[in-house]
Amino acid sequence: MTAQSPDPARSHARAQTIAGLRALADYLEANPAVPIAEPGGEYNIIADHGDDATERAEIDSIAAVLGEPVYDETADYGHYWVTKVFGRITYRATHIPVRQRATYRALDDLARSVHEIYTADQ
Repeated sequence: MTAQSPDPARSHARAQTIAGLRALADYLEANPAVPIAEPGGEYNIIADHGDDATERAEIDSIAAVLGEPVYDETADYGHYWVTKVFGRITYRATHIPVRQRATYRALDDLARSVHEIYTADQ
């Protein structure tokens, strides 16, 4: 997802997503017995198709379109992100630095290995 004009394939996916969000809102409004999350919810976009500089630039571009500031927590091993709040719904675009993704994958692999060791004995 970029803040620039999307290509035709992305335009179709974008139109489908927006239509789905509208359909969900209409359905929830028409069916008050269907529960919702009282605190609201988030619509998340993850910039995950480039290097750190490319993905940060993507978040910067999205932030400019949204008119919102970017939050940079990467110095503390956090994320680079922007949000815009619409009532109780938050739109969030996030860049997860390459080193964070690598750490997550390594920890996930370790957890799977430990799980396999312990469940193999049972």
